[in-house]
Amino acid sequence: MHDLVVRGGTVVDGTGTPGRTADVAVDGGRVTAVGRAGPGRLEIEADGALVTPGFVDIHTHYDGQATWDPLLTPSCWHGVTTVVAGNCGVGFAPARPDRHDWLIGLMEGVEDIPGAALSAGIHWGWETFPEFLDALDAVPKAVDVGTQVPHGAVRAYVMGDRGARNEPATAEDIEAMAAIVRQGLEAGALGFSTSRTLAHRAIDGEPVPGTFAAEDELFGIGAVLGELGTGVFELAPAGVLGEDLAAPEKEMAWMRRLSAAVSRPVTFALTQNDNDPEAYRRLLALAAEAAAEGADVRPQVHGRTVSLLLGLQTFHPFNFAPGWAEIALRPWSEQAAAMGDPERRARLVAEAAALEADPVVGAFMRPSRIFPLGDPPDYEPAPETSVAAVAARLGRSPWDVLYDLLLEDGGRQLLNAPVLNYAFGNLDATAEMLASPTTVFGLGDGGAHAGQTCDASTTTFLLSHWARDRSRGRIAVEEAVRRLTSSTADLFGLGDRGRLLPGAKADLNVIDFPRLGLRRPELVHDLPGSARRLVQRSTGYLATVNAGEVTIDRGEDTGARPGALVRGAR
Repeated sequence: MHDLVVRGGTVVDGTGTPGRTADVAVDGGRVTAVGRAGPGRLEIEADGALVTPGFVDIHTHYDGQATWDPLLTPSCWHGVTTVVAGNCGVGFAPARPDRHDWLIGLMEGVEDIPGAALSAGIHWGWETFPEFLDALDAVPKAVDVGTQVPHGAVRAYVMGDRGARNEPATAEDIEAMAAIVRQGLEAGALGFSTSRTLAHRAIDGEPVPGTFAAEDELFGIGAVLGELGTGVFELAPAGVLGEDLAAPEKEMAWMRRLSAAVSRPVTFALTQNDNDPEAYRRLLALAAEAAAEGADVRPQVHGRTVSLLLGLQTFHPFNFAPGWAEIALRPWSEQAAAMGDPERRARLVAEAAALEADPVVGAFMRPSRIFPLGDPPDYEPAPETSVAAVAARLGRSPWDVLYDLLLEDGGRQLLNAPVLNYAFGNLDATAEMLASPTTVFGLGDGGAHAGQTCDASTTTFLLSHWARDRSRGRIAVEEAVRRLTSSTADLFGLGDRGRLLPGAKADLNVIDFPRLGLRRPELVHDLPGSARRLVQRSTGYLATVNAGEVTIDRGEDTGARPGALVRGAR
């Protein structure tokens, strides 16, 4: 009798091969048969459902949350059974005792995770990176966790304030940093990460340590990956948000040389930006050229727009109006009530209209790029549904229409303000990026941007939108599953997962595909110290299994904690 049998589902095994009706048998936390299986001590009836490997999310920022939250919400609600943290050069190890608050400020500034929550939630019991891994190892988990050595922490550990201020590294500094990265990789880190975009800044406004690192530093650290024959070099490159139009091709040049020199993968964030909407195509072509030459440079792409979520529960353009100060400190529900006053409305609408030249409002919250999100949410809004377009049809001020939208559903409505991947007014650029054989799916930022967006759910969106709902650029279900499983696992050397084959780790999802979808994000106060964040639930996941144990049953925690720290490639 098997430990577990998932009976009669459509098995989409993660390899890209056509789905087939089969049973999946599990024993000792491993898949033992895919085909016809005898009875199981526990059986899951999957007739009519998809059975897939557990999703492997390689771009998260759960470095702090992993020390207190065994579920790693919201990722656990979206089919994810393995996460990789430590991205973009930020993390919490190595950490000298006098640098704890500084590391928290670095994470808060770059990834919008409340510093108060990190301070309350992290119980520092480490200094070195191996000690950090040991601390993670000791925490009960429903999800497997792997992590990378972050450049920012390493630079500050070795160079102190010189490193934090982005001063040039000496040969001795580089040697010391390389030794720490080596120690981390030997203890089980999955790679090294850095950030070079000017958009990534600490809470004090300073660029992330490593932003301006010279090639001798990058190559000196990268050489360790080559010497050990393991690990991925991950980065947020200069120009990724369109902040430097000359940077992307320069970045690609050194990334190609680094990958060729050390024979290790280099993966970097790739998005479409409004300042140079065609740049992503040039970078895809350069990545293909690199692959043809034997360099493994892998653009990491998102599955939808990268958007700000505006609303009374988060933030919105009226926050910048002088008259908002009168109600700014009230709870959002009281703000909604106060906004019903006609005189206040008239004043705020007039003040907001005067903000169109404001650099923040004009760049990120202009009415032509704000759309009702809805429930279920619409992440590919038609341009004619924008606040500005609706206002023009009604002959009203767009700020007046926006005011009404903020008050919908008692003030719970959220608005979608795309920042990236929407330059053409649709997701066609995303379709191109996802279709490229050089790209890998990522950038969901699970655990990060707690009060601005909620993209850890993009695993669910990739499968529901791209493999089911979208007619233009649709991806086959088998390819979408491969993108979420074996493709991401293989990049980080996690060959024991991402496929439903005999011998593989028994991480899997049972999915009611027609019902698979997303709910509107909601504001909760469940971080340490009751700090707030946005979370997003899903529909359609019948069961998520890690190492043969059901961890999520129809969206609810079962209490099982079979997750583990992922130490190194396998």
